[in-house]
Amino acid sequence: MADSSFDVVSKIDRQEVDNALNQTVKEVGHRFDFKGTGAGIAWSGQDNIEIKANSEERANAVLDVFKEKIIKRGLSLKVLDSGEPKLSGKEYHLVVSLKEGIDQEHAKKISKIIRDEGPKGIKAQIQGEELRVSSKKKDELQDVIALLKGKDLDIALQFTNYR
Repeated sequence: MADSSFDVVSKIDRQEVDNALNQTVKEVGHRFDFKGTGAGIAWSGQDNIEIKANSEERANAVLDVFKEKIIKRGLSLKVLDSGEPKLSGKEYHLVVSLKEGIDQEHAKKISKIIRDEGPKGIKAQIQGEELRVSSKKKDELQDVIALLKGKDLDIALQFTNYR
């Protein structure tokens, strides 16, 4: 019998991020506490979002609204990597980058967790920015998915290609 397998990936649904960003733009435009603060949020390249405001608190408030919208759209906050607001001229700029893909360090960490704590007979192979997990028994794969969901890793994981 052939092995069953699934892939562990870390991908971002760009359409959902874009929808969350557009909802944030609308809310910032309508809310009274943002009037006259120059607060705004927009894409800055492919993987970055830039927030502008006339004070550090307003920039962080826009980030909070964006995070709220991200959560409502079913995305994990682990895809966001935000820095601190920096003063540039008269306004504060805050750059939020999107994290996608599993780097080598995280892949090795996940593979070690599967080896040490998962059922015996599970194989985990690193394939670029994803991990292929295979086993002879589908129940063991379900156990591995539950194990990884229970771990607090600093990247968002999805489980795809289950067969």
